[in-house]
Parts: sequence; structure tokens; C-alpha cells
Amino acid sequence: MTVTATGHSYVDAETGTRLDVWYPGDGVDPKRTCPAEQLGMIRGEVVTTTIEDLDQRPADAADAYLRLHLLSRRHVTPNSISVEGIFGVLANVAWTSAGPVVPERLDSLRAGAGAQGHVVMVRGVDKFPHMCDYVVPSGIRIADATRVRLGAHLAEGTTVMHEGFINFNAGTLGPAMVEGRISQGVIVGANSDVGGGASIMGTLSGGGTEKITVGEHCLIGANAGIGISLGEGCTVAAGVYVTAGTIVTLPGGEQVKAKELSGRPGLLYLQNSTTGKIEVRESDPSRWGGINEALHSGQ
Repeated sequence: MTVTATGHSYVDAETGTRLDVWYPGDGVDPKRTCPAEQLGMIRGEVVTTTIEDLDQRPADAADAYLRLHLLSRRHVTPNSISVEGIFGVLANVAWTSAGPVVPERLDSLRAGAGAQGHVVMVRGVDKFPHMCDYVVPSGIRIADATRVRLGAHLAEGTTVMHEGFINFNAGTLGPAMVEGRISQGVIVGANSDVGGGASIMGTLSGGGTEKITVGEHCLIGANAGIGISLGEGCTVAAGVYVTAGTIVTLPGGEQVKAKELSGRPGLLYLQNSTTGKIEVRESDPSRWGGINEALHSGQ
């Protein structure tokens, strides 16, 4: 599959470091300006990028930004294209209200913009910008746009509350409530709820390689977490963290490692308040009524 797009890039005026690329939607001219450009600290240029094979790792920053746009515009789904080595081709950037600059130029930007009456706010120092500064998918709600990275995939009907976080190459495949963390590589199925403070393990750190998926109609309770995949209709009780190596007790009393149950549907993971053991039972769908349809339809 070959992909070609034309976008607008900001480049550091002194070193030529590519800071970002914005690939607008169809019919929109790739034009921008900002105080940092007006001060001569960065320059804007139009770039045309062609990717011959999305299964190959990103070749440079322009290539990487196009892949991130493809994910956030829902042209591809997480884990369907290569993002291997993406950190190595992206610059570390200070994302400010006056435009992106290399972090070493922040004081100069503050002084120059301040002389023109601008107050410079730094919204992050990172290799990835916020998704909503580049792409806003249809039919979604995000309470705090700083908590969703460019390259996140948010399906129609997704709501991300204030403490929710979605990394690049991760996201949802249908209406979902996100009040916890969806790490890189993680996919959450339709009509599922990631509760407040909940965490789903990714693969950026720790040497793990398994891509975690959460099936449809699942609930991960507040402050819970998983390091295994969930099949359809599963529930993890509030405060319960299930890793691959967690010993869980089956209804018949047998004990197994949780990784042996990874991906199985219709399971309830809970902690016995008397023994402290993690137990697994058949999930009763009637005990959780599902996501609130009024919050996720029509947006």
C-alpha cells in the first residue's frame, strides 16, 4: 500500500531539525504561522511525503508524522502499520502556545514573544504532540486534550475523561469510556469502559512483547489493571491488578497463572476480601449495565 500526502512542516531555523508536520484534511491548504516563525526561530515549509510500504519502519520525521496522522484519522488501526524505531526519527520538541521550538530556545522565545505582548505557555516537552493540535476525529469527546497523543486512534463514540490517557498506536474500536490509561499498542473494543485510574500494560518498557487487547463489552474497574488480554464480556473488579504471572484461583479451586486465561471471554476477576487471593468466576453481564449510551451516541 502506497500513501502520499502533502503537509506543512516547522523546521528549526538554525539546525534544520524537523520539528513537526501537519497533514491537513482533503481540500485544506497546508498553511500555518505562529509567533516563533515570525521571530525567525523556526521556518515553515511545504513537504510531500510518500510511504511505499507501511510495514517498513518510518524513514524520517515526515514519514513518522504521516503514520501518526493515518492512525488518528482512522485510516489505519493500531498495530496494523509499523511504528518501530519512531522515537529515533522524532525530535524532542517544546510544544508552546507560540509554536514548536527545540527546548534550548525556550528562553529566547519567551523574551522575543514577550516583547510583542505574547505570554508563552509550555504545554509539553516531548517527541509527540497532542492529537487535537493536528487531528480531531468526528464524534468524540476529550475532556483534557493534553492527555491524548497524536497517533491515538479514537473510534466514533469514544469519550476520554480528564484523567484518561491514550498513547500513540493505541485506542478504541467503537464507543468507549476512557477514564484510565491505554498504553502504546493496546486496543479497546466497542462498548467497553476503562475505569478511573485503571491501567493497561503496553510494550514500551519492561521487555514485554504481547499486544494487549480488550474485547467488547468489558469493564476494567477503578484503579484496576491488566497485563493480559480480555475476551468479550469480561470484568476486572476495582483495585484488582492482573498480570501474566498473577496466580488466580478458578471456580473449582485449581490455581493457574493468569496468562493461561488471556483472551478468554466472559470472565470476572476479583480479589477475595478474606484470603486476599485473586479469583476468577463467570461474569454476570446483568451486574454491569454497560456504558451510558447517552454519553456516547451523537456526541
